[in-house]
Amino acid sequence: PGQKVCYGAPKRSCYKLAYFQDLSRRVGFQEARQACEMDGGALLSLESEAEQQLIENMLQNLTKSGSGISDGDFWIGLWRSGDGLATSSACPDLYQWADGSMSSFRNWYTDEPSCGSEACVVMYHQPTANPGLGGPYLYQWNDDRCNMKH
Repeated sequence: PGQKVCYGAPKRSCYKLAYFQDLSRRVGFQEARQACEMDGGALLSLESEAEQQLIENMLQNLTKSGSGISDGDFWIGLWRSGDGLATSSACPDLYQWADGSMSSFRNWYTDEPSCGSEACVVMYHQPTANPGLGGPYLYQWNDDRCNMKH
């Protein structure tokens, strides 16, 4: 399931969003990654502010489509393997894109990544949450435990 949107650009012409209102259908990072790969794709890598904005617009359209979308973060393809330097200041540099992209673009929420046991990254989508230090929890990135369901 999921809504597929395609553009004319040759490099990254299609995006597919999957959002599950039903909590029991949400999955961990590796399950999400495998689902994308089985579909012939990869978990999203974001390579620029323009692509970030494109995805935000798509999520806003999904919200408006009347599916009654509510709080629920979205996995993206950024993660940190191993835990050697997880708590050091080098930690933010250890995150890599699952599809091999070398993009250095990042859109972390204030005070993220928190590292430690959190090694997989979500794009926030919590419209009902009270804003924090970095403003509303909408579309910025947060590292989370890889077994969390999103």
